Amino acid sequence: MSIRTQTATGSRRVRVVCPHNCYDTCSQIATVENGILRRIDGDPEHSHTRGRLCAKGYSYVDRVYARDRVRHPMIQEPRRSGHWRRISWEEALGRIALKLIGMKDRYGSLLPLCLYQGSGNMGLLHEATRVLFNSMGPITESVNNLCWTTGRNATRFDFGAVRNSDPAELQQAETVLLWGVNPAWTAPHQMGHLLDMRDRGVRLITVDPVGTATASLSDMHLPVRPGTDCALALGMARHLRETGQIDQAFVEGHTLGWESFLQYLDSAVTVEWAAAETGLLPGQIRQVADQYARGRPAAIWLGHGLQRYGNSGQAVRAINALGALTGQIGQPGAGVHYAHRETWILKEGLQPDDDWPGNRTVAAGDLVGGLRALSDPPVRMLWIARANPLVQAPGSEGFRRLLASMEMVVVVDPFMTATAAQADLVLPATTYLEQHDLNVSYWHHDLALNTRAIDPLFEARSELAIAQALGREVNRIRESFATFPTEGDEQAWLERAWTPAARTLFQVDSPTDLQGGPRRAGLPRVAWQDLRFATPSGRYEFSSEQAVAAGAPALPVYAPPAAPPVGFPLRLLTPHGAESINSQFPGQPPVVELHPETAAALGVAEGEEARLASPSGALHLPVRLTRTVPPDCAVVLGGHMSQINLLTQPRPSDMADTDGLRGLAYADTFIAITPVGG
Repeated sequence: MSIRTQTATGSRRVRVVCPHNCYDTCSQIATVENGILRRIDGDPEHSHTRGRLCAKGYSYVDRVYARDRVRHPMIQEPRRSGHWRRISWEEALGRIALKLIGMKDRYGSLLPLCLYQGSGNMGLLHEATRVLFNSMGPITESVNNLCWTTGRNATRFDFGAVRNSDPAELQQAETVLLWGVNPAWTAPHQMGHLLDMRDRGVRLITVDPVGTATASLSDMHLPVRPGTDCALALGMARHLRETGQIDQAFVEGHTLGWESFLQYLDSAVTVEWAAAETGLLPGQIRQVADQYARGRPAAIWLGHGLQRYGNSGQAVRAINALGALTGQIGQPGAGVHYAHRETWILKEGLQPDDDWPGNRTVAAGDLVGGLRALSDPPVRMLWIARANPLVQAPGSEGFRRLLASMEMVVVVDPFMTATAAQADLVLPATTYLEQHDLNVSYWHHDLALNTRAIDPLFEARSELAIAQALGREVNRIRESFATFPTEGDEQAWLERAWTPAARTLFQVDSPTDLQGGPRRAGLPRVAWQDLRFATPSGRYEFSSEQAVAAGAPALPVYAPPAAPPVGFPLRLLTPHGAESINSQFPGQPPVVELHPETAAALGVAEGEEARLASPSGALHLPVRLTRTVPPDCAVVLGGHMSQINLLTQPRPSDMADTDGLRGLAYADTFIAITPVGG
C-alpha cells in the first residue's frame, strides 16, 4: 500500500505511527476526508501489531479535535495567577529570544537554561529543540528518565548491553514468565500473541504482587510480597542447584563468576528462606522453578514495575541469572526480555555529538535537587517539552516550588497540562497526525514512517518548526547567535537523519522507501544468539567488576525491601492503567484500591473519600475495594488526573550505572489512610 491512496470518494488513507511511550509503537492508517481526520485503524502491514489498536489508539480522532487543546501561544500574567491571554507567535518567540540573549550576556553562556524533554512523543524530529539550543552553546539539560533505568543498568552489568529478541520469537516458547509486567493493559498486542500461545498449551506464569488482568489470564499467579522478587529468583536458583537442573556446559563455557554465585546460593539461600521472604509457599517456588527449567524453551519478560523498588537492580540481576543457569540465553523462544535501544540510532544524523562539550546535566528523576545544587551559574529558565513532570516526577510539591523560582518557564504541549498551568508561556504543539516523523520501538524491531495526515490545527506547530522559528528570531536580534539550520521542511530533515548506519540497519536508501509499510531492522531475531556478550569478558557475568565500580555488589545478592516507617504502614503501588499512558489520555478519575480487610481495619468503605498521607504530603481519593490488592498495600493507577506524586520523593534505586545515574524507587513510598475528617 502506498503511503497515500486516493479513493473514488476523494478520501485518502495515510500511514501514521503512534509515538507514545509504550511497548507497541503501532503503525496505523488514518482516513482523511476533505482535510478532516475521520478515523484511525491499525496497519495490517505491521509485523507486531497486525492491524489492531488499543482503545487509546482508536480514540485519537477525538484527541486531535479535543476542545481543550491549546490553540494559540498563551502567556500567563502574573505567574501562577491563572490569568492567561492569547499572544502571537511573533510576541512569544520574541520574548523567549530576548530572555536567551539576555541570559547569555549576563552569565557568559546559556548554562542558566535547562532543557527538560520527556517521552510523551517519541518521534525523531522532536530532537530539534535540543539541537537548536546546543547550537547556541553549552546548556543544562535533564538526562536519564523516570521509567527504566534500574533494569537497564542491571542488564548491562550482566549482558553488557540491553538487547531484545524480536517479540515474534516469544511465540516459540513453551513457558513464559511475566515478571512485574501487565501486558493485558500495557502491551495488548503482545498479550494477544500470548493468549494465542496459551490456547495451544504454552504455560503463562505471572509474578506480581497485584492480581492484575494479566495474572487472571495466566495459568499460575505468584503474588510475591512487594520488593522480594530477588528472593524468589534466588530461591528458584537454589532449587535448580539442588535438583541438578543447571546447564553446566553453558555456565562453564559462556559465563563468568558462576562458581562464586553458586557458593553464595549454597551459603545464604534456601527455598524455605525464599518462601518466608516472599510470602509464597516452598512448593510454589519449586513448581515454578521446575516449570521454567523443564518447560523449554522458556522466556522471562521483565516489566518496568519490577524495578521500582530500592533493591530492584539486584532483583533484575538475580532473574537474569536464571536464564544463564539454565542455558536459556541466545535460544529461540527463550531469553530474558526487558527492552532494547538497538534501533534508536537515527538521532545521530541530527546531532552526531550526543554529549556536547560544556553541557551540564541533571538527572530527570531529581530535577529539583539537581538544579538547586547548580550555582555557577544558577538555572534561571526551564524549557519543558513532551513532559508533565508536575504530575509524573516524584516530589511534585518540590517541583511546583522549583517552577515558581524560575525567571521564565516555557512549556511546549498540545494540552494545558498541570505543568503547563504553572508556566509563563505555553506554545501549542502538533500531534503526530499533523507532522512527518520516524518512529521505532523499545520492544519490537520495526521502523515506521509517520506521514502528516492533516494540516496543523489552529496555530499549532511541530517542535521542528518552533525550533526553526526561534532560531531565526534570535539571529534577527543577534546575528549568528544560533548556528541551527532554520530552513528545510520535515521530509528534508528526515533525509538528513538517514545516515549510512541507518541505511545498513534497515536496508532502505531513504525514508521515502518506508511508504509501503514498516521495515524490520536487520538485527538478529534472537538476542545473543552467537553467545558473544558485550561485557568486558565477552561472557555473561554473574560477577561484574563494572557493578562494583558503580558501587553495587559483584554478585546478585539479596537486600531486604524497605520497611514502612512508623505511622505509615501501607506500601503505595502506582502501576499503569489501561486507559492512559503516564499522564496522557483522560482515563478514569483516580481511586485508591484497598483489600476489604484493610479498609475495614482503617474504617473506610467503598466509594467513600479517604485521606492518603505520607511524610511528603496528603490528598483525598475515593476508595475502591478489591481482593486483587495485597492487604499491606494501596494501589493508585497512574493517570493524568492523579496527583499521587504529592506523596512521593525522588528515592534512588540500588543500581547506578558507571555515570552514577540511578532509577527511581517509586514503590518505596509508604502512606497512612484515614477517613476524611478522621
